[in-house]
Amino acid sequence: MDYTTLKKAGEKWGVTPRWINYYCSSGRISGAVKMGTVWLIPKNAEKPIDGRTKEARRNRNGK
Repeated sequence: MDYTTLKKAGEKWGVTPRWINYYCSSGRISGAVKMGTVWLIPKNAEKPIDGRTKEARRNRNGK
């Protein structure tokens, strides 16, 4: 499987590497693996839905 870094995933998804780190540590990116101090993210991983947006609230409420 091909992996990417926090920085590259952040550029792809339009968020900071810190957010990617949060997503990985909370288990929201499936297939992400921590090797030492570095998170490896599958290149084909999808961006998790940000729970602070209207879209996420709609998905949570089933509307």
